[in-house]
Amino acid sequence: MDLHVNDILTRITRYNLIRSGRMIYIDVHQKIQGHLAGAYIAVPNLVNIVAKPEHQGAGDTEPLALEDCLKKIKGLNVQDLFPTSGPTVKNN
Repeated sequence: MDLHVNDILTRITRYNLIRSGRMIYIDVHQKIQGHLAGAYIAVPNLVNIVAKPEHQGAGDTEPLALEDCLKKIKGLNVQDLFPTSGPTVKNN
C-alpha cells in the first residue's frame, strides 16, 4: 500500500462493554500495515479517550487480543482505565 513509512493502518471490529451503567467501546484492531504490539490489539475507549496502554490487549487473533484486554480490565472501575490527558495507542 502506498502509505508513509511510519503509518499504521488497521481494520477495526467494535465491541461494547457496559460496566456500572456506562458503555465502554473495545476496538479490536487488525494490523494491515505498520508496527503494533501484536497482529491484533484490543483498545478500550470512550470514542475520544483511549485506555492506558497497560489496559490494552494484544494477540495473534482477534479473540486472543479481546481476551487479553478483558483480563486486564477485570475488576477495574471505568475511570481507572483512562489517562487524564490525550490518547495513547500501544505500538511497541
